[in-house]
Amino acid sequence: MGQFTQAILGDNFSIIVIRLVIALILSGIIGFEREWNNHSAGFRTHILVGIGSCLMMLLSLYGFLHFLETYDNVRFDPARIPSYVISGIGFLGAGTIIVYGGTIRGLTTAASIWAVAGVGLVVGAGMYGPALVATIIILVSLVLLNRIEKAFQSRKKTTRIEMVVEQELDVSELIKILESHRITLADLEVEKMNNHLRTIFIKINNVEDKKLLELFEAISKLDSVNHVARLVG
Repeated sequence: MGQFTQAILGDNFSIIVIRLVIALILSGIIGFEREWNNHSAGFRTHILVGIGSCLMMLLSLYGFLHFLETYDNVRFDPARIPSYVISGIGFLGAGTIIVYGGTIRGLTTAASIWAVAGVGLVVGAGMYGPALVATIIILVSLVLLNRIEKAFQSRKKTTRIEMVVEQELDVSELIKILESHRITLADLEVEKMNNHLRTIFIKINNVEDKKLLELFEAISKLDSVNHVARLVG
């Protein structure tokens, strides 16, 4: 019975289980931070990426030992499978990136997924110390630097405005309205919707709510403007 169990589980079963559990814990910690902040890829996604990457590394290290020990002419590069993991995980990360108007969201989550894949590979290779240090650095980057970034952005208040207008509207009219209210345009994007309508996204910095209401009132008076709204987030 013991030999049968060993044949099924393998000689390195305990090592594999330990490394998978460590990958589960470390990637779960990072995923929990993403889940807590309501990001598209959270707890489960990061755990799956971490364990999957660890499993691929374990496959590279232990999955072909039998063939290497049995046949002298067999050669295998343990880094080959992990290299495909590193390049392939980018497709999963790209799925968390959302482009809406002139705003791109999810880049940090995509980067955390890619980093978790690296943590899983390192754990799979048995490098527990570097994996732990990397996890701490990733968490510091996500938590502490996020607060610093928000504090910096609060000083530089950015407002994004979405407008649905007729095709005949001259964009220079909007520029003149902004200039008349002494508002500096930070960014402008025009997106065609159909033959008669188009969407204009503008970004302005450091505008008080009172002045923003006056701007909205002035824009809404244009005959070619069908809709104007402030984008949240």
